[in-house]
Amino acid sequence: MKRILGIAMLFGLVSALSGNTQQVKTGKTNVIDLGKGVKLEMVLIPAAEKFKMGSPKNEKYRDEDDEIQHEVTLTKPFFMGKYEITQDQWQSVMGSNPSSKTKSGKVPVTDVTWNDCQEFIKKLNEKTNGGYRLPRESEWEYSCRAGSITAYSFGDKVTPKDANYKLSKIEKPVAVGSYKPNGFGLYDMHGNVSEWCEDWFGAYRAELAIDPNGPATPAKDYGRVVRGGNFLLHEAQIRSSYRGDFFQNKSLYVIGFRLAKTY
Repeated sequence: MKRILGIAMLFGLVSALSGNTQQVKTGKTNVIDLGKGVKLEMVLIPAAEKFKMGSPKNEKYRDEDDEIQHEVTLTKPFFMGKYEITQDQWQSVMGSNPSSKTKSGKVPVTDVTWNDCQEFIKKLNEKTNGGYRLPRESEWEYSCRAGSITAYSFGDKVTPKDANYKLSKIEKPVAVGSYKPNGFGLYDMHGNVSEWCEDWFGAYRAELAIDPNGPATPAKDYGRVVRGGNFLLHEAQIRSSYRGDFFQNKSLYVIGFRLAKTY
């Protein structure tokens, strides 16, 4: 299962836009106090009249089967986590820290299953006004692109100054916010740790999709979507359009998550 990707290998391991990149200002940021100085920052992402999801046929490293380019409309704005969920934030809600690779409060939490994320969200919603959830895959890619139509939110090339990935040679997750944000003000959408999404993995269709949710049930040998790539993956696998998946009841030291919140 290729999409278990690059990840399992590792154990042996907005509107239609023209031009390359358009900076899109989103405005509102919500800051939630989780106690003991731990904050959760969420950025308001505008609705998308239309954006192009997937990759164009001339994009380097494109996967022709999984990245069919198609238009997507997101009818409602939503909040997206400014950063990947950190170990401090997880500890604040869950009272423990499962991360095995690097123990540090400002580093993304890892070694969490998709099911673990649901338990975290349940407790967070009980602790706050609610509405938190994992992002849908379409919301994730829209938020990652931030108006760009290139392979990465900052252009068609990536270097170690842009993200934490294989060629960075760091070989572990780093503190959130260590690299420049994208046009929506979101950090580490490329590299650092792979991020769980809400959806089951499924094939794209070529036609316009409105508020897509992914398949209703899992296809054989497919899991939940993971996005963004991580510190052990190559440049091909941290592109905005690159798609991975993993079993929802399994964890890896390269997988974490960020939250979305219904507006």
